[in-house]
Amino acid sequence: QVQLIDSGGGLVQAGDSLRLSCTASVPTSNMYFVGWFRQAPGKEREFVAVMSGNGAVTYYADSVTGRFTISSDYAGNTIYLQMGSLKPGDTAVYFCAGRHRYYTEYADQTAYDYWGQGTQVTVSS
Repeated sequence: QVQLIDSGGGLVQAGDSLRLSCTASVPTSNMYFVGWFRQAPGKEREFVAVMSGNGAVTYYADSVTGRFTISSDYAGNTIYLQMGSLKPGDTAVYFCAGRHRYYTEYADQTAYDYWGQGTQVTVSS
């Protein structure tokens, strides 16, 4: 059973930066896709950013493009989400997600088999 442990959340002010980490029990380079989703209070979980296991491609939600960057330590088991210019609207629980199976729909959360427990990000105005 693959386990994902996400961390790095916290309380920050608007305009600040924060880096989330997700450590997997297996090499992330072997996954087809690995990335981040988030769920704000009273809202459905939504796609944030994802990368292919080999790092060749990345995808971002329009709402975070230019502000967030997904990356990994290719030699190991950890991916990161560097978040900048944070806004109150970014407040949510952020979840790491991954899968090994081939499926090109990167934003479809039902296609991900492994999930972290979530880490809270709160952005104050």
